[in-house]
Amino acid sequence: MQDFSSILQVDGYAGYKRLIAPDRVGPDIRLAYCWAHARRKLVEITRNATASIAKDGVKRIGELYRIEAELRGLDPEARLAGRQERSASLIADMQAWLVHHRARVAIKSPLGEALAYIAKYWDGLKLFLTDGRIEIDNNSVERTIRPIALNRKNALFAGHDAGAENWAITASLIETCKLNAVDPLAYLTSTLTAIVTGHKQNRIDELLPWNCLAR
Repeated sequence: MQDFSSILQVDGYAGYKRLIAPDRVGPDIRLAYCWAHARRKLVEITRNATASIAKDGVKRIGELYRIEAELRGLDPEARLAGRQERSASLIADMQAWLVHHRARVAIKSPLGEALAYIAKYWDGLKLFLTDGRIEIDNNSVERTIRPIALNRKNALFAGHDAGAENWAITASLIETCKLNAVDPLAYLTSTLTAIVTGHKQNRIDELLPWNCLAR
């Protein structure tokens, strides 16, 4: 990570701040934050109380998502152009909206905390306007790791450290197969067969999931 220089799509986990700390040694990293997390805090308020400001915020974010749905599948250059044309003005309006309401809402109230969260990560939230490769949220990553998170309690019963390490390797291979549209069962079957029949260790890269279809 020390030599990494690009954009990371992240949620609000505080540990990521270390990657952009002033004293960090290495190339610059930019953090693109997740609009789904920002929206979620406002949605929670609308479920528990009558909150016109929160509902307005949810509506504004929904407009951004509608634009993203229409731009999905386009190349990064086309997505960037569409965002600059259609989303940039909405973001500018929302920034003014955010400043206006933060000055009038109690800081310690649920709404005040939700608006503070958005303000805290604002620079990273609007970063998707500058690069068509950036997604508006990190939901795709969260969907990918959800099966692992759901199975976390089961993994507590691995038996011993070696079993836990083996399970971690297997789980990683299975999820990597899914990311590369490879059937995990077919992959594990063919890979274990290759190992048993003498596949050379210096050609281990041929057994990686993204190379499965080439075999």
